[in-house]
Amino acid sequence: MPEGKHFYEFGPFRLDPAERLLLRNNQTVPLAPKAFDTLLLLVENGGHLLTKDELMKRLWPETFVEEVNLAQNISAIRRALDDKNDGAHYIETVAKGGYRFTAPTRKIVREPPKTISPAPIPAAAPVQKPLHRRSQFTRLAVAGAIVLLVIVSVLLAIPRITRFRAKRLSPAPSANAIHSIAVLPLVNLSSDPAQEYFSDGLTDELITKLAKIGSLQVISRTSVIGYKRSIKKAPEIAHELHVDCIVEGTIERVNDRVRIRVQLIRAATDQHIWAESYDRGIKDVLQLENDLAREIAQQIGHRTSEQSTQIARERLVSPDAYENYLKGRYRWNQRTEPGLRAGIKYFQKAIELDPNYPQPYAGLADCYIMLANWGFVPGGEAYPKAETAARKALEIDDQLAEAYTSLAYATFLYDWDWSGAEQKFRRAIELNPNYATAHQFYSIYLMAAGRQAEAQAQIKRAQELDPLSLIINSVVGWIYYEGRQYDQAIQECEKAVEMDPSYAPAVLDLGTIYLRTGEYEKAIAQFERARTVVGDKGVVLSYLAQARALSGNKVEAERILRGLEKPSAPMFVSPWDFALIHLALGDKEKALSFLEKAVDQHVGWVVRLGVDPALDTLRADPRFKALQQRVRIPQAN
Repeated sequence: MPEGKHFYEFGPFRLDPAERLLLRNNQTVPLAPKAFDTLLLLVENGGHLLTKDELMKRLWPETFVEEVNLAQNISAIRRALDDKNDGAHYIETVAKGGYRFTAPTRKIVREPPKTISPAPIPAAAPVQKPLHRRSQFTRLAVAGAIVLLVIVSVLLAIPRITRFRAKRLSPAPSANAIHSIAVLPLVNLSSDPAQEYFSDGLTDELITKLAKIGSLQVISRTSVIGYKRSIKKAPEIAHELHVDCIVEGTIERVNDRVRIRVQLIRAATDQHIWAESYDRGIKDVLQLENDLAREIAQQIGHRTSEQSTQIARERLVSPDAYENYLKGRYRWNQRTEPGLRAGIKYFQKAIELDPNYPQPYAGLADCYIMLANWGFVPGGEAYPKAETAARKALEIDDQLAEAYTSLAYATFLYDWDWSGAEQKFRRAIELNPNYATAHQFYSIYLMAAGRQAEAQAQIKRAQELDPLSLIINSVVGWIYYEGRQYDQAIQECEKAVEMDPSYAPAVLDLGTIYLRTGEYEKAIAQFERARTVVGDKGVVLSYLAQARALSGNKVEAERILRGLEKPSAPMFVSPWDFALIHLALGDKEKALSFLEKAVDQHVGWVVRLGVDPALDTLRADPRFKALQQRVRIPQAN
């Protein structure tokens, strides 16, 4: 039966070969041409197994392509059919075989159009010349239509031309240029769940390499990790992350071999731009990451010779060292004290295995900084270690943005070298404009320097790059707080708390703002909430004591203070926190004494002496002014 005289129906769908349309409840479902051909073949052979070889020969006759092309078509069809359970409703995957269309299908003959007899022509009518003209016109129209059809067919065929093995589609028009991208977590297909660190680590490294392309906005790791195992479709994820394009894929590790399949999807149309599969030895994974980043950059039109050089700046690394580095980043990203300490061990093991591998040194620096900033260890113990590690990383690779960021932050918080720190922050951002952490840390520097407008601009840029990051969203509110814009600060911190009510830093920041606005009961509620999440940590109890004191319950505040002062107290408590408790109790002399200790011990947060609203009652005191001079707080213009 000729193709144009029938169509197929299954479930709510109609597949029309003549019109090359897939309809769902009479609504068009977008499907790329080759995916349509694949679906038509499966439906025409419904209930029968079609092997992969057979499908590929019929879809790409006399053309060599890799099997991943077929897999991508099947994936696109399943998304179009909303077949979420791996083909349980429509397409069955037969292991080591092929695919079978399993849904009941109806082949419906299209009714021929009814013919209408022409009305009789009056005898007096001059019919010959008009008939001749009509016939001539009809022949011209048919010929024109054929020419037009040929042109359209050629034009439609152009995007379907592929370069063998590379699976590239035609470049997108400039109106649809890609300016932003998100790399979704690579799906771990290994049978061992313990390999999650490996798939997460490769995702993180691919993001890092793509982020070096200055003309492309790349969403940071903390925002994409939330989509791990998500069933959301690419357009929905792209809308939430405000990006033009999505990278998704799978990774399978078997012994010392790694197979990665990746695809590039235009978000607006859910159209596959490019797909590729790679099968490499574990020792070649770093080079594989470079190849992937270069290929993606080229596909979306953002590759330059300079950027290609940046992406390619890698050296051979011991596979075992690389694995330990990935495990270290995996634990560092957990942002807990046990996670940070475990991260340090993995980074140290990576360095032991390969002393000339720079990234683990940068990871060490990041862990030490977080341990000090979050009050787990004294700053005088952690910051110098961070500086040493970051400098070692830069000795090995002076183009490593992460190391410049860590060194800048430690130089700022511990050495109070304001100009030197700013130079390093700017260098880090120059090397990797998409590194959200660099913008975040730089915003804190600018806030402490009293440059509020610049601080807000930097943290907003960090937020654009990492929109779902809890810490970045929390810091947005914190910077508004330090600028005494309390209404905006509350709004931003409330957003961060809504994202994760158990995220203690955002809860503590919100409570701190309530302290400054005099809403003490709200502040106490937030601090108690943080206490239930993290336990009796020194910083949490410090905030709670301040709130009790300012609310008028000095007895309870002093009880908490005595507990923190006990020599047997199990946690480290910073002299900065003791100073704030005594200030809330109205004892300025003791508050100043503890601030002097904090400066002596190089507690990181003494850089806030010039801006923190909690210290406003001390600003006229000569001792306080002397502390600002010691920390070299920049003078406001």
